[in-house]
Amino acid sequence: MTRVPVVSLTDCADPNALARQSARIAALFGATPTVVPLDGPDPEGAAALTLLDLLRSTDLTGGPTQPLVVLVNIAPRDGHWPNGVPFCYFRHGQHLVISTLSHRVLAPLANYLGLTEVQVTDVREVLEAGAAGWADLAPAEVEEMVRTQFRSLWYVPLLARWLADGRPVPAEPAPVRSLAAQDVRVAVVDNFGNCKLDRPAAELPGYEGTGATAHLTVHNRRERRSVTVRCYDRLPDVPLGEPGITVGSSGVGFAELVVRGGSAAELFGLSQGDRVFHLTS
Repeated sequence: MTRVPVVSLTDCADPNALARQSARIAALFGATPTVVPLDGPDPEGAAALTLLDLLRSTDLTGGPTQPLVVLVNIAPRDGHWPNGVPFCYFRHGQHLVISTLSHRVLAPLANYLGLTEVQVTDVREVLEAGAAGWADLAPAEVEEMVRTQFRSLWYVPLLARWLADGRPVPAEPAPVRSLAAQDVRVAVVDNFGNCKLDRPAAELPGYEGTGATAHLTVHNRRERRSVTVRCYDRLPDVPLGEPGITVGSSGVGFAELVVRGGSAAELFGLSQGDRVFHLTS
């Protein structure tokens, strides 16, 4: 069995769930995974930006890289699916990604990484194919995994191992839609209080670069009023103690609302998932 590094992004984020997932992934892959909890108010938005950043971080290496497995689990229970949203997979270069079939999570990859299609799996179909072909699974064990609520524990790591091993996992292709014009929201609030937005700075309404007249209007939720914020190229260009909109470190030129030496989230009363701008088509 080849050891493969695994990074898991999941909203099943309590200590018990994280411990079980870490143990199962380590047993299947022979290496301790990096499990990142997505426990904020908008896990889909955080997962979208984090997945984009994670895949982007494998670039600019100057040479070959180690194949990586990325697992993304966001578990909406909207009643549309018999036992939760399906899981899909795709490859980014040599890296394998398995994700909840979520438009919000996958759309930025279509816009900024050129992802056009994913392979959608059915839990029962995959497990029964494995049991009939290469896995030592009894019918009762297959049924237990099909029926479980905790598919990100029992199914996803097993699917990842089989795909990494080149097993003929059954799946159906599905297109990935690009992002349409919509609200621009806070995707992630970092530990400094910088608000990472979910769009490039150049796509913000009225953004004209970093000249002296480049300003955008931001709603201050804490004070319940609109304020004008100047645009800057980078965080070090923002005057100390002042707010600014910069080209941040995430995505492909994605914007950040910052306060140099302070917290934009605190100043503006913003948290993950809050609307900052509205885009029109």
